[in-house]
Amino acid sequence: MAAAVEAELGGAAGITVHLREDRRHIQDDDVRRLRDSVRGRFNLEMAATDEMVRIACEVRPDTAMLVPERREEVTTEGGLDVAGARSRVTEVIRRLTDHGIPVSVFIDPDLRQVEAAKAAGAAICELHTGTWALAFHAQGDSARSPEAREALAAIERGADAVRAAGLRLNAGHGLTTLNVEPIARLPDLCELHIGHSIVSRAVLIGMRAAVREMKEILDRAGAPAL
Repeated sequence: MAAAVEAELGGAAGITVHLREDRRHIQDDDVRRLRDSVRGRFNLEMAATDEMVRIACEVRPDTAMLVPERREEVTTEGGLDVAGARSRVTEVIRRLTDHGIPVSVFIDPDLRQVEAAKAAGAAICELHTGTWALAFHAQGDSARSPEAREALAAIERGADAVRAAGLRLNAGHGLTTLNVEPIARLPDLCELHIGHSIVSRAVLIGMRAAVREMKEILDRAGAPAL
């Protein structure tokens, strides 16, 4: 609770939490308390399971973001395969939307996944930026390597497809103060979801200052929200 308050005081436009099946990140009661206290947007990351749909419909977050989930992973790795599970994703989106909850899908910047997200009824696509982050850091924090350029180009193509589909564009995963600016400059970007790097930085300088530091970089890049 205190961390969320400090993050908003530092300039965060909203708070994202991921309620996993094994509850390793956050607990059910935390979600409900944050829903009542967060002043900005409250985004609930969730798997497309009946249990999570029930909780989301009770809590009524400002947005629900469908993500893949595997017990052996430390954090979410890769985007949701909407195209491969379109029937299930469509059902979950319908149930959430019927309760007035806009739904985002966390997907790789793949044209097939964007098309599937549109067909399934998603309102928002959050593009997975992890491949860009890994390529950037693998080359000594440089955007000049062929791998980094291709990863960024793929995100740009994915962003074009999201806009063409008439969906809201968000992005996130693996973003830091060093690699965020090219992503923040994407046209019509609505939100960036940044967690780990800010929390890690907060250990040294505090949550409010860490959020403010990231916000200043995003403001210079013209990004609308954190």
